[in-house]
Amino acid sequence: MKKLLFSLLVIMTTTTRAQDFSFDEVSYTPEQTTFRLFAPSTAKQVKVRIYDNGIGGKAVRTLKMKRAGTLWTAVADGNLLGRFYTFDTGRGECPGVFAKAVGVNGQRGAIIDMAATDPAGWSSDRRPEVKSPADLVVYEMHHRDFSIARKDAAHPGKFLALSEPWAVRHLKTLGVNAVHILPSYDFGSVDELRIDEDLYLENAYKQLPEGVIPARPNFSPQYNWGYDPVNYNVPEGSYSTNPYDPACRIREFKQMVQALHKAGIRVILDVVYNHTYDIEHSNFQRTYPDYYYRKAPSGAVGGASSYSNGSGCGNETASEQPMMRRFMIESVKYWINEYHIDGFRFDLMGCHDIETMNEIRRAVDQIDPTIFIYGEGWSAGQCAYPQEKLGVKANIRQMPRIAAFSDEIRDALRGPFSDDTKGAFLAGIPGEEESLKFGIAGAISHPQVDMSKVNYSKEAWAAEPVQMMSYVSCHDDMCLVDRLLASVPSLKGKDGRLSTLSDRQKEELIRLDLLAQTAVFTSQGVPFMLSGEEMLRDKKGVHNSFESPDSINQLDWTRLQQYPQVFQYYKDLIQLRRNHPAFRLGHANLVRRHLEFLDTGDCVVAFRLKDNAGGDRWRNIIVVLNANDSPVEVKIPKGRYTEVCCDGIINEQGLGEIEGDMATVSAQSALILHD
Repeated sequence: MKKLLFSLLVIMTTTTRAQDFSFDEVSYTPEQTTFRLFAPSTAKQVKVRIYDNGIGGKAVRTLKMKRAGTLWTAVADGNLLGRFYTFDTGRGECPGVFAKAVGVNGQRGAIIDMAATDPAGWSSDRRPEVKSPADLVVYEMHHRDFSIARKDAAHPGKFLALSEPWAVRHLKTLGVNAVHILPSYDFGSVDELRIDEDLYLENAYKQLPEGVIPARPNFSPQYNWGYDPVNYNVPEGSYSTNPYDPACRIREFKQMVQALHKAGIRVILDVVYNHTYDIEHSNFQRTYPDYYYRKAPSGAVGGASSYSNGSGCGNETASEQPMMRRFMIESVKYWINEYHIDGFRFDLMGCHDIETMNEIRRAVDQIDPTIFIYGEGWSAGQCAYPQEKLGVKANIRQMPRIAAFSDEIRDALRGPFSDDTKGAFLAGIPGEEESLKFGIAGAISHPQVDMSKVNYSKEAWAAEPVQMMSYVSCHDDMCLVDRLLASVPSLKGKDGRLSTLSDRQKEELIRLDLLAQTAVFTSQGVPFMLSGEEMLRDKKGVHNSFESPDSINQLDWTRLQQYPQVFQYYKDLIQLRRNHPAFRLGHANLVRRHLEFLDTGDCVVAFRLKDNAGGDRWRNIIVVLNANDSPVEVKIPKGRYTEVCCDGIINEQGLGEIEGDMATVSAQSALILHD
C-alpha cells in the first residue's frame, strides 16, 4: 500500500552548491500531518494556516512553525485529509513553491491522497516505444482549441477530451505519435471561478418563462495559452471538469495520458520555468524574496534594483541559482514519475543557463533516456546573464541530446517573423534556398550547404539532426494558412479569410500548404506541426491569439469535409516518413553520407537520399520542392524511377514512372521519386 504523502518543496540548506540541496515533504497520515518549509533567515515568523475550503472562509487552525536554521517545521495532530493550507511568511499567504494539489485558482494547497488519484490500471501504464527522436511526429495542441467546437465531444475544452474515441481516432488516423500540449500546469490568466459562467447563464435563461428575453451581459468564455505559471506542479483547473476538487484535475490529467499511451501516442508537456505570472504574488517571492529572479545589471533602464525581463513578461527566473536549478530538475522528474510525461518543450529555453539544461537532461536520462527535451533557442529580450552561458540556439552543441526549433527552415519557407506580409520560398521569392537546405539537413554542417547564405546562422548549430525541430508553424505567430494569405501576392487582399478566396486561389493555397509540410516532413530534423493544419486551420489573420476568443482559436472540424484532400496528403506524408528510414537517419555522419543536394534554379530545392539510406528498401529517393508558379525541369541522376508524390497526391505503390535524367515538377508542388 502506498504511503499517503503530500509533497511540498523544502530545501534543507543555504549553501551555494546544488548537490547540497535536498527536497523533503509535507507528510500526511490519518494521525498527523508534518509541514516543512524552507524560508530565509529574514523571515521572523512563519505560520501554517488550515482551511476547510480552497477559497474563502477563515482559517480553522493556525500553527506557528519552528525554525531550525532556514528550515521551518510544524506538526498538526488529527486527520487533515481534504483540508487546505497556506504558508504565511509575512509577505502574503501561498501554498509554497512545490504544491502538488491546490484548490480553485491555486491560492491554497490541498492535502490529498495522491494514490487515490490514479485511474484504474495506472500502475501498468507504459510509455509508447520510440527508438530515436527522429521517429517522432510532434503535434502541438491547445486543449480548448482542439475540442471546444467538436460537436461529439463529451468534455469539450477539457483534459478528458483527449481520452475520447473521436480524439484518439483522429490522431491515430493522422499518424502522429506525440502530442505537445500547451501549458497544462496551474496558470494565472484564467479565473477558474468563471470558466463556465456563459454556459451557466445559457442554462439559466432556458428556465425563464416563454417570451421573457433577458438583457444578457456580454460574457464570453475565458481563454489563454497559459504561459503565465502560478503552481508549476499541479494541472490547470480550467481544463478539469471540477476545479474546486483538488483531486479531479489530477485524476483527469492522468486519464488523458493513459488514453493517449494506449493509442501509442506520447505526451510532451510545455513547461515555462523562465518567468512567473508576476513577482509580487508569486510563490517564489513570498517564500524567498528576490532569490529566484534575476536583477537588471547596473546602468540598465530602471537601475540595478529593477528586475530583468528576458522573458518579455516582466521578469525572468534565475536558473543558475542552486535552488531554482534544483526546483526545475525536481519538477521535471515529478511530472515524469507522477504523470508519466514523455517529453518537455522548454519555453524560451534561451533564458536558462546551459548547465541547468544539461543537469535536467542527465536527471531525465536516469529515468528514461528516450524522454525527449527541446525548446525555443532564444529569449524574448536581453537576459541578465552572459549570452555564452545560456541555452540559446547557437549553444545547442554544448547541450547534447537537447533540441531547438529551427527558425531558419520556418522563415525560409514562409518569410520573416518580423513582417507578416513578407513572403519567402513559398511566395516564389528567390534567395532562401540555402536556408531551406540547411533545415532539410537538420541544422548540421553539410558540405553542400553554403552557410554564408543561410538566413539566421552562419555556422551549423546542431551536432546531430535530432537536435533540430523542423516546422513551418506553431501556436506563436500566424498559422500557415493565415501567413500564406498575408504574404503570397496572388492570395492577398481577401481580408485574411479563407472563405473569401476564389476556387482557383484555394487551389493555389492548398498547393503551397502541402509543399511547405513536405519540406518539413522530409527533413532530417524532428518534424513538428500545429494542430489543425491538417484541415487548413486559420485564425482569421490574428498574429498573436494568446487571449483571443474561441471564434479565433478553435479548430473548425467541418474543414475535414470541405478539404479532405488536405488531410489525406498530411496522413500519407506522415506515413511516408514513418515507412522510410531514409527521412529520419538520426545521425550527422549518416546524413552527410547519404543526403546529396542536386543543382537547381531559383525557388527550387532538390535532394537525393542515396544508397539505401538508413537501410531503406528504396535504393535512391529524390525529393524536389518547386515553389515557382510554373513547372520546372530538374536534372537528376540517370535512371528509371517510380513517382510516389506528384501534384498533391502521395501513393507509395506508385503514381507512374519516368526514365532518364530529367524530371518535370508541377508548379508549387513536390515531386518524390525512387528507384
